[in-house]
Amino acid sequence: MADKLLRVEGLVKHFPITKGLLRRRSGEVKAVDGVDLSIGQGQTLGIVGESGCGKSTLARCILRLLEPTAGKIFFEGEDITHVEPKRMRSLRRQMQMVFQDPYASLNPRMTVRDIVSEPMAVHGLHKGKRRERVGELIERVGLNPEHGNRYPHEFSGGQRQRIGIARALALQPKLIVCDEPVSALDVSIQAQVINLLEDLQSDFGLTYLFIAHDLSVVRHISDFVGVMYLGKIMEHSDRVGLYAKPLHPYSQALLSAVPIPDPVKEKERRRIILRGDVPNPSNPPSGCRFHTRCFRSEEVAASGEDPVTIGTVNTRQVARVCVDEVPSLEEQGEGQGHLAACHFAKQKQVI
Repeated sequence: MADKLLRVEGLVKHFPITKGLLRRRSGEVKAVDGVDLSIGQGQTLGIVGESGCGKSTLARCILRLLEPTAGKIFFEGEDITHVEPKRMRSLRRQMQMVFQDPYASLNPRMTVRDIVSEPMAVHGLHKGKRRERVGELIERVGLNPEHGNRYPHEFSGGQRQRIGIARALALQPKLIVCDEPVSALDVSIQAQVINLLEDLQSDFGLTYLFIAHDLSVVRHISDFVGVMYLGKIMEHSDRVGLYAKPLHPYSQALLSAVPIPDPVKEKERRRIILRGDVPNPSNPPSGCRFHTRCFRSEEVAASGEDPVTIGTVNTRQVARVCVDEVPSLEEQGEGQGHLAACHFAKQKQVI
C-alpha cells in the first residue's frame, strides 16, 4: 500500500456573510463542510462535482492559500494546518498548483522564461543555472525553448497551460493540485495536456489532486475518485469501482450524462435528470444535503416508508430519514474501500 503523502481530516471552510455599514455577521457560506481524503505517493485523486460544490475551495485550503475554519491537513505525516509562515514557505516547494485559466494565472508583462524561473528566484534555487533549467522545463512540457523570450499572449490556450505546468514543475514538487486544468481547452488539446500530465507523473513520481467537473477526464487520469456535493464527499472509490458500480444517486446522475462512443447504446440509455438547482450553501438542506434533488429518496417514499412532503413550488415526497439524519460516509455494498454517504445506497449501472 502506498504511503499517504496527503491526508485531510474533517476539513471545514466557512465564509462569513456580513451586511450593513458595521459589517455585522448575518450567516456563513459552508463551502467545505467536513471533508476526509487521502492520496498515496505517486497516485492521482480526482474530485468531481457541479460548479459551486466547493472543489476549488477545498484545493486552496489544502495548499493553505485559504485558512481552514476547522479540521486538519497532514503532508508527509506533518500537521500543516496552522504552521507558521516560515515553515509554510518551505513546504510550498513541495506543493504546487496548476490553475483553471492559463491566461489569468500568467503575468502578461513577464516573458515565459521569467515566469518559469520566478519560483526558483523566490526560493533561491539553481543559481547560475536557471536559464538552462528553464529551457529544460519548457522543452519537457512540449514547447520550443527558443520561445522563452515570448509573452503569454503570443501562445494558444493549450500552450499557455503547458507554461503553467512548467512553472509548477520548477521547484520539483511532490504534490501538484490541478484545479480544472483542461476545462478551458478544446477536446483535442485536453487529451494532449492529460497525456502530458500522465507522462510527467511517471517520470517524476508526482502526486496529483485533480479537480474537474468532466467525469470522462477524471476517469482517464485518476486512480481514485471522490464525488463532491455542496461541501461534502458523497462517494469515494477507486476508478473502476465508481464507474462500473456507482452507489450514490448523485454519482449515478453525473455518470448518466457522460457520452458513450456507441450510438446504439447511447440511444438506448436512460438519462437521470436531477430536479432543480444546487441549494444555497449558506442554507443547506437538513439531513442528507442531496435529498431535495434525490430520485432514490422519492422512490423509497413512494414505497410507503415514512414519507415527508417537501418543496413549495413543486411539492414532492421523500424519505423522512433523508430529511432528519445526515448519512455518514462509510463502506457500502461489496466493500473494498467503496464509500458512500447515502441511507439507501444501491448499485446502478449507468454507462
